[in-house]
Amino acid sequence: MVLPSAQRCRCQHSRLHRLLERGSGSTVSTPTADLDNATRRECRKDQLLNRYRSIRAFSERICATLCTEDYIAQSMPDASPVRWHLAHTTWFYETFILTHCPDYQRFNDSFEYLFNSYYDSVGEQYPRDKRGLLTRPTVEEIIQYRSSIDDLMAEMLRRLDPDDDHLLDILELGLNHEQQHQELMQTDVKHLFAQNPLYPALSPFELGFNRYLSPKSWVEFEGGIHHIGHEGADFCFDNESPRHRVFLEPYAICDQLVTNGEFLEFVNDRGYQRPEFWLAMGWNHINHHQWNSPLYWVYHNEKPCEFTLGGLQPLDLAAPVTHISYFEADAYARWAKARLPTETEWEATAGAYSVEGCFAEDHYDRNQAVHPFHGLKNGQFHGLFGDCWQWTSSSYSAYPGYQPVKGALGEYNGKFMCNQYVLRGGSCATPRGHLRTSYRNFFTAESRWQFTGLRLAKSIP
Repeated sequence: MVLPSAQRCRCQHSRLHRLLERGSGSTVSTPTADLDNATRRECRKDQLLNRYRSIRAFSERICATLCTEDYIAQSMPDASPVRWHLAHTTWFYETFILTHCPDYQRFNDSFEYLFNSYYDSVGEQYPRDKRGLLTRPTVEEIIQYRSSIDDLMAEMLRRLDPDDDHLLDILELGLNHEQQHQELMQTDVKHLFAQNPLYPALSPFELGFNRYLSPKSWVEFEGGIHHIGHEGADFCFDNESPRHRVFLEPYAICDQLVTNGEFLEFVNDRGYQRPEFWLAMGWNHINHHQWNSPLYWVYHNEKPCEFTLGGLQPLDLAAPVTHISYFEADAYARWAKARLPTETEWEATAGAYSVEGCFAEDHYDRNQAVHPFHGLKNGQFHGLFGDCWQWTSSSYSAYPGYQPVKGALGEYNGKFMCNQYVLRGGSCATPRGHLRTSYRNFFTAESRWQFTGLRLAKSIP
């Protein structure tokens, strides 16, 4: 592969400068009534530029302690190498934003094939399960790619007409897209490191704060008609809308997440050997793959331990259980004589509270490994947001009246609405500011390499 030279990058930078100036037009007087609107649009553009810089910097911060070898390896088909994440998020901005500029020339034509994830409308994709075989382009070349696109994006945004809502909307989607990949980078690295018998650490491990909890209790709700889905003009993914009415029967939700200590009781009660707690597919899956505990639990010197991004640690019985599949969450709930909440119950409950919790930046600011600590209380609830994604019993499907966005970006969510379950609440690896009460994450029932846990619910007669 031949990289663009520094001279080519400078020429492309100047060409983009001229193209944007060409469409800027002359200055005209603006009626006073429109000044506030013009100022608001200019402020939005400036805010997005600042967010672009901040989010791109946080991606690099996640990688700060990685060695070059860590960027390349792929531990399983569901995970991707860090290097691929860095390139793909850059490809997203180039493909869906910069190519809107007339006469724009791609950084490297082969990247459209190598770093396209699943956008069939854009073109073919390199096989997902073989991304770890791509030793070229090198990590250094990917970093150069990011730097070049960052320069071009900054120049474009400085000169973009603030009335161009279309490109600004795509940019906002791109920023949220990169934040999703920031979480995936952390969980993919964790899965990669877990394959290493040396149990390497990405960051120092320290216990969290406010970890001592009161006895658990049930918070009851009368049910009735509720509204769920995104409301307002702020950003949301298309799968969070439209806002609509739902009817709920009376229910109760536990004020705390299920802990490692509680899940250990399930394990010790032979929960993984008792078919009465399991869905048929789950029972077949755990036996075929010989599961007998959450993903990163390890018995070391006959003591229960857990692999973390801070290396192998004694199992913290007070911390939320994580890295469990939908099958395991559902089986535990049956064993506990409860159930998983529906996503409508979860959102109707969480809607009364602000989105506060322990998120990714909280760990990086303290130079500690990303890990759920059951740290923050929000009203009546502990860990309502942050800590771990909470499985619900709801299949991932479209809301009534759902309309995907037009074009290739319409593939972002809608085509995955089959054979997946919804998770709510965010995790310790979710970037702060990325989450909303209406946010719908989704994974297949066997997936458990994310920070996934559960909160119990029950019906009230």
